[in-house]
Amino acid sequence: MVLRLSTLFLRTLREDPADAEVASHRLLVRAGYIRRAAPGIYTWLPLGLAVLRKVERVIREEMAAIGAQEVHFPALLPKEPYEATNRWTEYGEGIFRLKDRKDADYLLAPTHEEMFTLLVKDLYSSYKDLPLSLYQIQNKYRDEARPRAGLLRGREFIMKDSYSFDVDDAGLDASYARHREAYLKIFARLGLEVVPVKATAGAMGGSKSEEFLHPTEIGEDTFVRSPGGYAANVEAVTTVVPEAVDYSDAPAAQVLDTPDTPTIETLVEASQTIFPNPERPWTAADTLKNVVLTVTLPTGEKQLVAIGVPGDRAVDLKRVEANIGAYLPVGGEIGLDPASDEELKANTALVKGYIGPGLALDKPVLGLEGTAKMLYLVDPRVVAGTRWITGANEPGKHVYGLVAGRDFGWDGVIECTEVRAGDPAPDGSGPLETARGIEMGHIFQLGRKYAEALGLKVLDANGKQVTVTMGSYGVGVTRAVAALAESNHDERGLVWPRAVAPADVHVVAVGRGEEIFAEAERVAAEFEARGLTVMLDDRPKVSPGVKFGDAELIGVPTIVAVGKGLASGVLEVKDRRSGTAEDVPVGEVVDRVIAAVRGA
Repeated sequence: MVLRLSTLFLRTLREDPADAEVASHRLLVRAGYIRRAAPGIYTWLPLGLAVLRKVERVIREEMAAIGAQEVHFPALLPKEPYEATNRWTEYGEGIFRLKDRKDADYLLAPTHEEMFTLLVKDLYSSYKDLPLSLYQIQNKYRDEARPRAGLLRGREFIMKDSYSFDVDDAGLDASYARHREAYLKIFARLGLEVVPVKATAGAMGGSKSEEFLHPTEIGEDTFVRSPGGYAANVEAVTTVVPEAVDYSDAPAAQVLDTPDTPTIETLVEASQTIFPNPERPWTAADTLKNVVLTVTLPTGEKQLVAIGVPGDRAVDLKRVEANIGAYLPVGGEIGLDPASDEELKANTALVKGYIGPGLALDKPVLGLEGTAKMLYLVDPRVVAGTRWITGANEPGKHVYGLVAGRDFGWDGVIECTEVRAGDPAPDGSGPLETARGIEMGHIFQLGRKYAEALGLKVLDANGKQVTVTMGSYGVGVTRAVAALAESNHDERGLVWPRAVAPADVHVVAVGRGEEIFAEAERVAAEFEARGLTVMLDDRPKVSPGVKFGDAELIGVPTIVAVGKGLASGVLEVKDRRSGTAEDVPVGEVVDRVIAAVRGA
């Protein structure tokens, strides 16, 4: 059926929506693909659904190619399975919770690990049933505190989530590899550039994890690459740790008066005269900055944590969040904020601007037993024998020559500082380059976390019960539509890749003569008869300028204009991607366009 603009449920907009922050949001609304229903929640219109269904089709085909089978769970789920895995609590305020008329608790699913696990437990009990891969394409819900960027960060979104079930770890490795390859094929077919990067598992748990990031300046994720092929999300980057330093001959640390030096900059400047370094001027890298953070756990409990980092490095809260689970019962989403003045004052040993981890005037402080004891973590660059200038925990005083491992200790090491361009790759493959990206997919080796919590076991070949090992694999479907729009547009509008465009060809009747509209109808019908999907602008009283403007805004990759050239036996064929246009004899237009569509 030809998609006629005279009857299509469509209104294009000349002005940008007031809340649009990024190009994809602006253009998808203006071109009539989506409409805002509430913050972070969107209605899909006919053109938007056409693109969305094409993305879904590609995903389904590649899932089928690796033997995955499609199921479909409800979005409204009972509390009990999520209680069994503790995620009812761990998700904190990140999920939508509700009660039915009988006061039973439910949630709108943010993800479905529990339900997949219970389904397989209900139906399968033998190793002969495995390996198994199941997937769904389903609406998900997360109570985003600050929904933004249209479809890129919303409260309701569509995701493809699949899960593999295997008897042993070797089987999980194979399932993971199949899904990884399928993901690369999906994104290649969609025409969406992605970079697979090492990632952290976070609240999902498990071991190996990779993200598929689409490079773009508007991306919320920062990742790094090296010339030798290393790639990782910054949360997963590991620091090249320096060798420990012999401190057997290190002089004792000295506490000196350093008035009016509450910042690294003022401390470094004053240290040049207060305690000169005979070898070179002091730099921020010689100082140990101790940052106190307030961690809000999913339970709502607050806890202060201190982190010691070289003074030339800033603390990256996203890296802290990704890695602090080794030391705190995080589990789900947490809050991270610098400790307030009130929180610091409540602990009298912490003096803002002069916080340190060592012994100052025989007073026990961070990292040591005493009244100020709290969890103290350090950056990997703080190794035994390194010497630091740091706070003395008294106003206007700093310690010089404080030796790590001799004068102070720590509770653990955490990857927590900003990753910079030029930092060495952890695998020795060269200096890192930084870039921004949108997370399009994420794959995990979950292992046995959910299977153990929910009792998913099967009999192995020896008749012994074993816990099934699982993998989890997600693709953001609605996010893919937004990312494609973000990377395929120009100043006039969208420019869809052929694989996802709402039509193969957009025929525009330009003019008022009956012969023009008749020829547009004829050529549209011939395109359709030859297997193309066709959009036809047959609106009778709309100016050529508006029609061309809408065609460029909507973004079908090939536009055929039937206008005044018809009198000379030609139609204009425009390639929306290159911006080139040429007059083509009427009798050659269909074959020319079909060749372009099928050769794309």
